Amino acid sequence: MALLALLGWGFGDFLIQKTTRLVGSWRALFWIALLGAVVIFPFVIKDIPYLKVSDLVLLGVLSVVVVLGSLFNFEALRRGKMVIVEPIISLELPITIGLSVFFLRERLELIPWILIALVFIGIILAITKHHTHWFYHRRVLEKGVILACIGAVGTALSSFLIGVSSQNISPLITVWFVDIIIVLVCGFYLLYSKQFKELGKDLKKYKWSIIGQSFFDNLGWVAFATATTLIPISIAITISESYVALAVLLGFFINREKLQKYQLVGAALAIISVIVLAGIYQ
Repeated sequence: MALLALLGWGFGDFLIQKTTRLVGSWRALFWIALLGAVVIFPFVIKDIPYLKVSDLVLLGVLSVVVVLGSLFNFEALRRGKMVIVEPIISLELPITIGLSVFFLRERLELIPWILIALVFIGIILAITKHHTHWFYHRRVLEKGVILACIGAVGTALSSFLIGVSSQNISPLITVWFVDIIIVLVCGFYLLYSKQFKELGKDLKKYKWSIIGQSFFDNLGWVAFATATTLIPISIAITISESYVALAVLLGFFINREKLQKYQLVGAALAIISVIVLAGIYQ
């Protein structure tokens, strides 16, 4: 399931990048959440009445964290340089693992820890456009850095809480509930900014791009949520997070993007380490 999440998020991010350039981040996010909420609803409708107050509190906190984390990440990418911001956002991986180890007392053997480290190193190599950015002495003063740090923490909390919610409630209900909240938040924003009427035009002009990004991104979240009920959250997030490396490879092979050799090596290192890690926990 974690490998399925990797594929879903990898192809999803590839299509999301295209869609956001066509319709903007808010409308792209609205379509992702709307499709997820509609498609998943028939599978959770019978379980919704049995949700307890504690379940609703957990899902409510999760939804707030997801929305805020997404907004901080979007704003960081809007204000800052991608080559500076993306490596910071990728700190989600070690933060999520830290939360899982500290709060859930997850215990891993030495080999998985080594593979997790290799995956993280591979991701950092894959998303760094130029090696000088590793040593940039004014990084802390760059625009978007503080927002990216907050976004990384928010995304890590989101992944952690999605795992906890999936384990205690249901993967499908967890993803569906978050999608509903995102639809409401994005819907209110689009109404406020007078963009809501553009949604119909978006679907008419960019139907397949919107459907593609929405399908794959939701597939990724459902697969990740399900994976956390089968294997430790720290392992599920490590495998799933390597979608970043997959997205880099897709950009190289499909969009013919120019990449440094170490970026390709990093992407390959992350993917190979993930395959080995997945084999251990199959």
